[in-house]
Amino acid sequence: MNYLLVTNNPLVKSMYQNRKFLLYLDGSYLEVLYYARDQIHKGHELLSHPLSGSIKPNETPYKSLLISRKAKSLNYQSVTMIEDSIETTKKFFSIQDRTQGLRQDLLSDFQEIDYHLIKGALESAK
Repeated sequence: MNYLLVTNNPLVKSMYQNRKFLLYLDGSYLEVLYYARDQIHKGHELLSHPLSGSIKPNETPYKSLLISRKAKSLNYQSVTMIEDSIETTKKFFSIQDRTQGLRQDLLSDFQEIDYHLIKGALESAK
């Protein structure tokens, strides 16, 4: 696999556990983006869009995305995309954070949505 799946989604973790391409972060949506940004600045490439799907970042606590496994030269398109996505996410959270205190059934729904989005990206990556 030429990619790394970075996620904070427990469902994605359980579906892809023991896979070498999985990196599970026990953190927030933004922490997933920050991790990806740090890797992109080291030369990794962004392989899935950080704001995929129609759910706003302040409505779901889960994010999964793909980055290249190996670092190469700095990819300016990836840098721009991740930096813009972080700024957009911060704007949404500054308006209202709707992720606090979500019921378990809603958390499960958001996990499922994120899982299906990244599953489609993984199928495309193969």
